[in-house]
Amino acid sequence: MTTSTKPPYVGHRFSPKLISHVVWLYFRFLLSLRMVKEMLTFRGIVVSHETIRQWGLKFG
Repeated sequence: MTTSTKPPYVGHRFSPKLISHVVWLYFRFLLSLRMVKEMLTFRGIVVSHETIRQWGLKFG
């Protein structure tokens, strides 16, 4: 019997690479959610601090 499980990043708007990088920044350097949001905005990626918080809870 085989069970198929969905990869954890399925259904997210952003790529798994970006999500993992954001979560890594948030936890590795103890940055605030808004600081990570500003860093992404500076690079042209628009994401809310609430989305980053949810990613931290799910993937952190």
